[in-house]
Parts: sequence; C-alpha cells; structure tokens
Amino acid sequence: MDSFSAPILLAAAALHLGFQLTVSCVVYPALADAPESAWREIHDAHSRRITPVVVVVYGLLVVACGWVVLAGPDAWTLVSVLAAAVAGLLTALGAAPAHGRLGRGWSRELLHRLLLIDRVRTVAAAVCALAAFLAAR
Repeated sequence: MDSFSAPILLAAAALHLGFQLTVSCVVYPALADAPESAWREIHDAHSRRITPVVVVVYGLLVVACGWVVLAGPDAWTLVSVLAAAVAGLLTALGAAPAHGRLGRGWSRELLHRLLLIDRVRTVAAAVCALAAFLAAR
C-alpha cells in the first residue's frame, strides 16, 4: 500500500462517521419528532437538504476505498472497506427505499425501520473508521 492510501481512507472514514453520528443523534431524532400533520413537507425538506451531503460523503468514501484496494490493502484496510460497503448497502437497499416510501406519507413502522437501519449504519461507520485508523498507524 502506498503512503497516501491509508490517511486518505482514514479521512474519508472519519468524515463518514461524523456525518453518520450527526444523522443518528440530531437529524433523525428531529425528523422522528415531526408532527404527522406536517410530515410530508418536513420530510421533503430533509430529503432536499441531505441528498447532496450524502452524495459527497459516500462519493469520497467510495473513491478512498477504491484507492486503497488498488494500492494493495492490508487486513485492517479490508475490514474498513467491508464496513464501508455494509454502510453503503444499508443506505442504498434500506434507508433510501424507506425514505422513498416515507416521502409518500408518514408511517410509524417505516420510521422505526429507518431508525433501526440507521443504528446499524452507525455501527458500520464506526467499524470503518476504527479499522481505517488501525490501518493508518
């Protein structure tokens, strides 16, 4: 692995973890507290605001993961990349579809599913960042 790969992965993983913690601890609790009567407007505003941030954060994470894989990853780097993949798959296959359905109307069941998916994504982001840190030592 080249000398730039591990620090780049660490920076992207740290950014991702910070983003994910903000979503889990601030954004989703506020969204969950939204009154059902204003749900559609609040959810639409949330989606418009967060989508560009998601694209940037996950885009940088994908680039960093691709770079370290091409550079010849060690064991911790592979753990970090796999954890990033778990978070990305949970976003693409779980959170995004749940948001799509929630955009059509409030549902307690879907909201709880989204919050559960989000907790697992947060764990994956933490594993990704920790493994990236260990790879960069």
